[in-house]
Amino acid sequence: MGNLRLEPHSGAGVEVLGIDLKNLTDNEFQAIQQAYADYGLVFFRDQSLSEQQHIELAERFGSININRFFAANESFPQIAMVTKEANQEVNIGGGWHTDHSYDHEPAMGSILVARDLPDSGGDTWFVSMYNALDDLSEGLRETLHSMKALHSARHVFGSGNGYEAATGGRIGNNDKADVLEDPIHPVIITHPLSGKDALYVNPGFTRHFLGWSIEESEPLLNMLYEKAANPERICKFSWKPGSIAFWDNRATWHFAQNDYHGQRREMHRITLDGCALKAA
Repeated sequence: MGNLRLEPHSGAGVEVLGIDLKNLTDNEFQAIQQAYADYGLVFFRDQSLSEQQHIELAERFGSININRFFAANESFPQIAMVTKEANQEVNIGGGWHTDHSYDHEPAMGSILVARDLPDSGGDTWFVSMYNALDDLSEGLRETLHSMKALHSARHVFGSGNGYEAATGGRIGNNDKADVLEDPIHPVIITHPLSGKDALYVNPGFTRHFLGWSIEESEPLLNMLYEKAANPERICKFSWKPGSIAFWDNRATWHFAQNDYHGQRREMHRITLDGCALKAA
């Protein structure tokens, strides 16, 4: 594998060093696949992918899911634009969440490429849902194994929620959110790649436990969220020119920090199709 080496990141994930993503050998690609399965979160530095090369890299891992809510790149519709202009206040992804848990077959992962960065700020935080589950007591894990939860996008992307207006049209198509059929997912899944168990609820899109009301679900969900976002477990990824993050939506949460007001930030995201999730 030549100069490829893995360097675990503080909190979660791993940095893959010593490679050029434009010219991956088969062995290097397989090593990245394995790291992705093992860690659920991989980072790359000092890359120079064009939009077309970004698409080609993503297609090596799976089929591309064109996001129904994000504004797309005009020339490359496979790429979702995650942009905040200098005069805008609200960013995209500014809270702990897992992409596409509101789908019956949640997205496998997302590959995010830095294009235009502020002078400071704009980090993305990640936490591992493997670690989140490990931090729970044996008794609570046993209880959660038999539980399921409803996930939804309507309260975020649907009509009347204000997100489209707040993002200045960067998020849209609320009529598509209004007609989504909310899926039910296991609270603890067996990850389809790693075979490890992971906690699968998130503050962005999980609404309530199956058979429980929203009010009844809230205390337990909030406790799980607090455990998962343990400050000692957070991976704080600082973006630099040429940085790329590839995270597994079944094994991580992420949170885009909104601390660079008055500066522009543009990121390009490609999301990959996943599969139905199975209970542990």
